[in-house]
Parts: sequence; structure tokens; C-alpha cells
Amino acid sequence: MRILVDMDEVLADAISRFIDWYERDFGVRYTEQQFLGTKLAFVVPEEHRQTVLNYPHQPGFFKGLPVIENSREVLEELNKRHEIYVASAAMEFKHSLYDKYEWLDEHFPFIHWKRRILCGDKSVLKADVLIDDHDFNLSVFSGRAIIFTAPHNVQFTKYERINNWKEALTMFDL
Repeated sequence: MRILVDMDEVLADAISRFIDWYERDFGVRYTEQQFLGTKLAFVVPEEHRQTVLNYPHQPGFFKGLPVIENSREVLEELNKRHEIYVASAAMEFKHSLYDKYEWLDEHFPFIHWKRRILCGDKSVLKADVLIDDHDFNLSVFSGRAIIFTAPHNVQFTKYERINNWKEALTMFDL
């Protein structure tokens, strides 16, 4: 089976970077519970919204992000039985490419560079499964679409859902 796995909010915890940078810039620390069903940019004061929306366009935003709990161990197991590809819409953020490549080398070295897809539009990707946190990627995917739980997608019910990587062990019979 060929399985595509998104990076941000599936393998890499970018939400914590948004929270940290907002606190750095404005002295207020939000929790994920405060923006369930949306994104941080849409709960902060309107005059701060554009700053937050620009964070991922800044150099270093994607450098050294925390790893989502158990993702490495589970993907390493899945990789023994299936073709695992990391598919990230990295082209949206020009400074992210090198940081994402380095991050994968550090945390997921078992995923060969030939199985790393840093792209723009995921609708062109073909595989059996896509695990992603965004509806707009899953809705254009022709295979089995699985949503990985993140604060902004808790309201979506039209996809199969993985709440954490331990659940993937049973979902893929590991």
C-alpha cells in the first residue's frame, strides 16, 4: 500500500510555533483549546491577524519544529510494510523547503529523499491513502482520505479520523 503523510500538524507540531511566536511578539499565550474549530490567527485581536498569518512565511518558522508524539515510531513500523511518502505543500512557504528537508533528515531518516514530496497542489498526488489535517487536501484526493486531528479540523466529520499516531497502529493492522 502507498501511504502519503502530510508534515505540518501530522508529523511536525507547527501550532506550538504559532503559539510561541505570538507570545514572543504580543506577550499573550494562547492554548489550543482556545482556538478549537479555527486557527490562532482568527482568535487573536484583528490588528494582530496579519502578523500571525505571516509567521510561516518567515525564515526559520519551520526550523526545529517539535515532532508529533509517536509519529516517528509508528511511521517506522508502517514503512516496513508499506510505501510511505511524506507529502507537504511546502511551495506555499518559500523559506520552508530547506528547513523541512533538514527536519526530515533529523527525525525521519528512514524516509528516503525519493519519498519526500515537497509540492504545491496535492490534488496531483496518487496513492492508496492520504493522512492530512486539511479538508482542502483530502477533498481532492482520490484514494482513502484520513484526517489527522488538529485544533482547526475538529468539526469535520466526513473523513475517517486518526486522533493520534497510536490509533494508526490499529487502523493499519500493525
